[in-house]
Amino acid sequence: MKMQSEWQDPMRAVGERWFADPTPFREDMIKYWGDWGANSEFGELKAVLLRRPGPEIEGITDPAKIRFRAIPDPDRAREQHDRLADVYRTHGVQVHYVESMPPDKPNGMFCRDLCVMTPEGAIVCRPALTIRRGEERYVAEVLARLGVPIVRTINGCGTFEGADLMWVNSTLVFLGLGNRSNLEGCRQVERELRAMGVEEVVYVQIPYGSAHLDGFMNIIDGRTAVCFPWQTPFVAVEALRRRGFRILEVPNVRELRTNMSINFVALAPGVIVMAKGSPEAARMYREAGVEVIEVEVDELMKGWGSIHCMTAPLKREPV
Repeated sequence: MKMQSEWQDPMRAVGERWFADPTPFREDMIKYWGDWGANSEFGELKAVLLRRPGPEIEGITDPAKIRFRAIPDPDRAREQHDRLADVYRTHGVQVHYVESMPPDKPNGMFCRDLCVMTPEGAIVCRPALTIRRGEERYVAEVLARLGVPIVRTINGCGTFEGADLMWVNSTLVFLGLGNRSNLEGCRQVERELRAMGVEEVVYVQIPYGSAHLDGFMNIIDGRTAVCFPWQTPFVAVEALRRRGFRILEVPNVRELRTNMSINFVALAPGVIVMAKGSPEAARMYREAGVEVIEVEVDELMKGWGSIHCMTAPLKREPV
């Protein structure tokens, strides 16, 4: 007769014989989920999430009603979006798309606001404006399909939009506190970042007249940042200066406001892709040793967003 081991005998009092695996989640990610994550704004970009404008940008008659500054030409907007995606692919970046968006959500192309990438997965955001509320569901569907871990969905009374998170480096993060991202939303994000080893979180007050952090500052590499001095709070500048950053200041207010000269995406340290139409800012970046790739996106900017707003990083090489 075959002997039964003691743990198989339901009448024998024995302790647990299967013990928990202490491996940290980050070490399990590639094995079980995939190669995702970001802990900077400038590590080499490997994968992004975009929304190619669909039927939701057609038939617009009142741009102010949907927070656009002008009525876009849908075909031209899509052509420009395709060229931006081609720039990413040319530089070795995998481009993933949000394939569905309700017809009443024309702002859905601004994916940055809808999710935030951390070293251990995505935080699904919760937009503050009624016209944008619900776009995040379609981003969450794509993240789940791709296998990107969703570490949190902003909930309760919290609101948070991804353009209000800026990685300074792997241990310091700025969170924009204002109309789009409230205190409860920022606290929810901070809790997740602290659990992942972020040592310092600085709340940066968003000025009246600016929607997000990326409207007045950005990070180019591990030692270079750019800001609009009229709006950037001293707390942010001081945090950068303490870490030895050189801080570039945008030279032309009209370029900043009209052509969003700060709203770029770093492809790698010291290499950025920005909207065409800001010659003074582009010259300043190049004189500072930055490689600048310019892309025409003026039709897309009619929605009050540019390249940084449209791009949600899914994978950057860690720094």
